[in-house]
Amino acid sequence: MANIKIEFSRFSAFYSPLILTMASGFLKREGFEPGYSISKPGKSAVESLLDGSVHVVQSAPSQTFASLEKGEIPPVVHFAQINETDGFFLNARIPDSNFSWKKLAGKKVLVDHGGQPLAMFKYACHRQSLNFSDIEAIDAGSTDEMEKAYKGGEGDYIHLQGPAPQQLQKDGFGSVVASVGKAVGLCAFSSLAATRDWLKSDAARRFMRAYRDARELLLNSPPSEIARIEKDFFPNIDVDVLTETIGFYQGLGCWTPHLEITQEAFEGALDVFLHAGIITKRHGFKLAVSAPPAV
Repeated sequence: MANIKIEFSRFSAFYSPLILTMASGFLKREGFEPGYSISKPGKSAVESLLDGSVHVVQSAPSQTFASLEKGEIPPVVHFAQINETDGFFLNARIPDSNFSWKKLAGKKVLVDHGGQPLAMFKYACHRQSLNFSDIEAIDAGSTDEMEKAYKGGEGDYIHLQGPAPQQLQKDGFGSVVASVGKAVGLCAFSSLAATRDWLKSDAARRFMRAYRDARELLLNSPPSEIARIEKDFFPNIDVDVLTETIGFYQGLGCWTPHLEITQEAFEGALDVFLHAGIITKRHGFKLAVSAPPAV
């Protein structure tokens, strides 16, 4: 079997379409022995594509914006979507069945300060008529450091991808009160990216068949079945928590039947990054995105 190396920028149940591609056996059916890694802090997964150490990465179309702002052609291509909205949640230290975003005003919120998660959080506040500046946003570091700080009593709320906030709730630390994805709406949040040369290969077509079939399985199976297949990838998460999180994401609609990144979703990402002041103008869809390899 040929090796196929996959790198994740982040690793959570939100990326189940790609995790399931590895866990389901579809890649082995296509003649691949999959291996995966998670980007080290401070290093972009795109760098691993460029140095040839991996074949496919979990990334985001927004990773092209820095090149596009400089008038350059992005060095890699985003060829299929993983999620079409944000996958973060808010966990409140005090359960609140009547939560509204305006309740964050004046509160201490442990906010993920990664470029895209922070931009999305600011946009969610904007969409919910809340000034981000009215929040005491705390940068507690990495996801693990954020969780440690929250468990230690810091912050009124914490902003994390699933299943981390759901596991916090089960462990007696607060309660999940909001989905950032619901507040943000449609946007090209995460994607598969590769080099232009690799996308022309037979390996790319075989990978795409496996990915297509994994998405179909994800969309047409109960969350308990998906959690059973993926559980070994989440050794510190209870299976019932993983099941709940996958079920929520299925209902959120972030995993769509189509594989391609749509222009409508791309425009949604541009809205987010323009609002955050990270980009200065709207960029061309076709400069960042290509169609998936034909299968």
